[in-house]
Amino acid sequence: MGLFYALAIVVLWLGHLLFCLQSGSVDPASPMLYVHMLVQAWLYTGLFITGHDAMHGTVSRNKALNDGIGFLVILLFAGMNYRQLLAKHKLHHEFPGEARDPDYARQSQNFWLWWFSFMRQYITLWQLIFMAIFYNVLLLFFSQKNLLFFWVIPAFMATLQLFYFGTYRPHRLPHLPDMEPHKSRTQRKNHIWAMLTCYFFGYHYEHHASPRTPWWRLWKMKNA
Repeated sequence: MGLFYALAIVVLWLGHLLFCLQSGSVDPASPMLYVHMLVQAWLYTGLFITGHDAMHGTVSRNKALNDGIGFLVILLFAGMNYRQLLAKHKLHHEFPGEARDPDYARQSQNFWLWWFSFMRQYITLWQLIFMAIFYNVLLLFFSQKNLLFFWVIPAFMATLQLFYFGTYRPHRLPHLPDMEPHKSRTQRKNHIWAMLTCYFFGYHYEHHASPRTPWWRLWKMKNA
């Protein structure tokens, strides 16, 4: 099932992206423009969540296939290095909310300062070069405006979505007693909202309690 969900997200992301990129002139006055942008941002979030599940080995029991899909979706998401991301994510699970946690901002709990610190941990020069080259290649086939509205902005929106629902809300104020032992909290049970916001990753205490539970089973852990 992990492989099925991973491939489904990739196909939906790519299919919707190509549909939007080839849809002709973009009309900023059309409500459908913003609907498609939101859908594409949500599918971008799904790419990263799939890569995250691959880091925990839950996409496929075949390690080569599991890591191959993880490498692909993380590359498609923002030209990121899967191996580098995996190493840092292991630290996050081993030392949540502590000095060695790369996802946690110890200097400030302010959303934007924490987000800036978070992005500094993961953005690399090679990633920026790769994305710049890829963008210019896409310009040979699609209009700049379409790329901006359906490729660039949704990816940026997805980073904010992932950070807010998957890092900031679950891990802020980690000293509170109800967050032990994982220094994480969970959102209230509303499975539809949890799926729409971050593929059930608002159920974050459950994820840290059972890292090998894939995203599409976290709602069952929440029920339990």
